Amino acid sequence: MSRKYFGTDGVRGVANRAPMSPDMVMKIGLAAGSVYSQGNHRHRAVIGKDTRLSGYMIEQALTAGLLSAGVDVFLFGPLPTPAVAMLTRSLRADLGIMISASHNPYYDNGIKLFGPDGYKLSDAQELAIEKLIDTADNVSLAAPQDKLGRAKRIEDAQARYIEFAKRTFPKDLRLEGLRIVIDSANGGAYRVASAALWELGAEIIPIGNDPNGFNINEKCGSTAPEAMCAKVVETRADIGIALDGDADRVVIADEHGKLIDGDQLMALIATSWHSQDRLSGGGLVATIMSNLGLERHLADRQLTLARTKVGDRYVVEHMRQHGFNIGGEQSGHIVMSDFSTTGDGLVAALQVLAEVVRTGKPVSQVCHIFEPVPQILKNVRYGEGKPLETKTVKQAIADATSQLGASGRLVIRPSGTEPLIRVMAEGDDAGLVAKIVDDICMVIGKAA
Repeated sequence: MSRKYFGTDGVRGVANRAPMSPDMVMKIGLAAGSVYSQGNHRHRAVIGKDTRLSGYMIEQALTAGLLSAGVDVFLFGPLPTPAVAMLTRSLRADLGIMISASHNPYYDNGIKLFGPDGYKLSDAQELAIEKLIDTADNVSLAAPQDKLGRAKRIEDAQARYIEFAKRTFPKDLRLEGLRIVIDSANGGAYRVASAALWELGAEIIPIGNDPNGFNINEKCGSTAPEAMCAKVVETRADIGIALDGDADRVVIADEHGKLIDGDQLMALIATSWHSQDRLSGGGLVATIMSNLGLERHLADRQLTLARTKVGDRYVVEHMRQHGFNIGGEQSGHIVMSDFSTTGDGLVAALQVLAEVVRTGKPVSQVCHIFEPVPQILKNVRYGEGKPLETKTVKQAIADATSQLGASGRLVIRPSGTEPLIRVMAEGDDAGLVAKIVDDICMVIGKAA
């Protein structure tokens, strides 16, 4: 059964328009609160958000729905998504909610839901909530007047997360002597990322650290890291760290301002943990988008790369089912289950920094783990219809697959959050890869 409101990472849309309109958000709160208010104990939900202007509106609407369901609400204010996941467990909440559209522009917003164990909800759990959202008479979900919830603000949520993040860094190491550019994307980590790094001893050069409700991810953060890379070169920093709007993903720049993606970071952490006998599962979990070079690198070390469909929650599900403790996405979602239940950009960066400190080598050497296979990803925007189901597109995909053969891969999929078709090809022949991607994009564009 397909989901009506939930995509690959919660509910997302344009703020103040369905499903991110106040009335719909209140229904989501009421439905989610009803599903997660089983048992006789006093039920509680925690809510964090990033820095979008619409966060105030959505926070209030969600709170109203949850209170109506008889659930107490604890409000954190601006925080990273992984902080909400961690605090859901720490505060023994029945439900955790993060208000964010991640790397999207300010005019979008979204709702990510976590169960009492701190993990994102499964498809089945999301479907149970959707069924109640669409219930004709939502009054039947409302709690009796004497059972309504109460709301309060938790003032030390940011401090709690800072201490949690610092504890993931090895106790015998410090960051003294390192100059770090940290780009918080004007988002949920703007108060915590710089503080944690500074408290561990680093010299901090913050950018993307002045949110105004409109500038989240605007020419900053992990999806627009050019400013971070330039600042590294300008200030002769040792490393640059760029988070996205809700800080569940990260990209790194070396001392030359050259970008290092999530595949290299996962390879670094997995290789390091393997050498310390800390790696579980015999490898790591990534998505179909991760570079073939990563797979070859792991295979050379008798380690496996398990692939899932795109979406960090699918990575986490596979990790939990098969005993892996590292997984993630090329985009910089990196999940280390020894520490967290979801991607955590700051904690991943701290693992990289630990290796830099241990080796005493520059980031350009520490983070260059394998030679990536030439890979190109392009997006094609479409309107109505299903262009991937047309005869011409299917034939173009079949022809491209045949040309790549066993030495490459082709991945074509619709985005789970935007009206885009993502076309990715990789292989040892860079010219062939470029031609295949361009040809398929052209065919999809004509069919869209």
